[in-house]
Amino acid sequence: MSPRPLAEAMRPTRLEDFIGQGHFRDRLQALLAAPQLPSLLLFGPPGCGKSTVALLLAQASGRPFVRLSAPEVGLAALRKQLEGKDILILDELHRYSKAQQDFFLPLIESGELTLLATTTENPSFSITQQLLSRLHVLRLRPLSSAELMAVAKRALQRIGKTLPPASLELLAAASHGDARTLLNLVEFTLTLPEADQAPEQLKNRLPEVILRGDRDGDSHYELASALIKSIRGSDPDAALYYLACLVESGEDPRFITRRLILSASEDVGLGDPIALPLAVACHQAVEHVGMPEGFIPMAETTVYLALAPKNNTTYAAYRAAQKEVRENGPRPVPLHLRNATTALQRQWGYGQGYKYPHDYPDGWIEQDYLPPELAGRVFYRPKGIGAEERLLLWLRKARQRRTRPPREPAGGGPSPK
Repeated sequence: MSPRPLAEAMRPTRLEDFIGQGHFRDRLQALLAAPQLPSLLLFGPPGCGKSTVALLLAQASGRPFVRLSAPEVGLAALRKQLEGKDILILDELHRYSKAQQDFFLPLIESGELTLLATTTENPSFSITQQLLSRLHVLRLRPLSSAELMAVAKRALQRIGKTLPPASLELLAAASHGDARTLLNLVEFTLTLPEADQAPEQLKNRLPEVILRGDRDGDSHYELASALIKSIRGSDPDAALYYLACLVESGEDPRFITRRLILSASEDVGLGDPIALPLAVACHQAVEHVGMPEGFIPMAETTVYLALAPKNNTTYAAYRAAQKEVRENGPRPVPLHLRNATTALQRQWGYGQGYKYPHDYPDGWIEQDYLPPELAGRVFYRPKGIGAEERLLLWLRKARQRRTRPPREPAGGGPSPK
């Protein structure tokens, strides 16, 4: 076997040997044949072939290039490495700060440098908009089980080794779409005695393979989004599955519990007002007991939220009010709602005509609260789902009894300030 790691020794040097990413093979072929290679950003999970694609493109161009990794080289060293080079292959571009990313703007703009960068993080969040606008983005996907099997079989054929097909399937499943992980596991398996290479024995010999959480990458947000959407769709099974994906990948439990708190407010809302304090209690419980037992209150809260009536009226109401304020700005507060804390303010009419609701039967009295320009404007539109119907009941009854002119205040309550 080569002294180099198997994953590096098996890196394709021709497009014909590259496995996977069938969704952009035609585009890749066109880039290889293009007279002028554009600057690219290759975005995808680890082990899907980002650096290999960049190397294939750079080699096909026939122009001098250098490959560097952002975490290992600062801008001062980078400038020296770029001398005499037309193409830079830069792995993990997202590891550069926003200011460091700006270094590439004039070089790309002038055509002095072609940048072939890779990232595992969502470019919308990790790459500056100025730089992103100058790059063509190619998104790579995790390899399928069939593609991983093809990678493993080709590697074994090249080095003249064999493994049981069932063992290869086990290794492919443990690699989670990552060809580099797969080849590392194949290389490890080949060091074991032949008896331990059978599937049943191999399960107990493999190093622990942890699901890749990619906390700052795209899957981090995709799993969290799937969890919330499953809760919103009242599917406890799917919600528990995505919760398990997040927990088992080593996700920060505080990130998960914050998502549950937001879901309790946005998606359950007045359908079941108990959901919010339960989600807050879950956050506190996880902080108190820690992991791994923290999954217990998270599972309870996830199922409760999934089963609770869904009512987003308060969320939608705020969004409607927010839209009004952002479009037209805040209107002046009506004078009768302003506190008259000084004699001059009383002279200006602050607080005059305000009706103190507690002085009236049912604790309610007809009164204008919105600015005059928004009189009659409705932001909150109840659906009557869950507890919301009960909460609205007293207000509806009070309003019905106030259809005739109100009586004088009952008095006895504290004077409003």
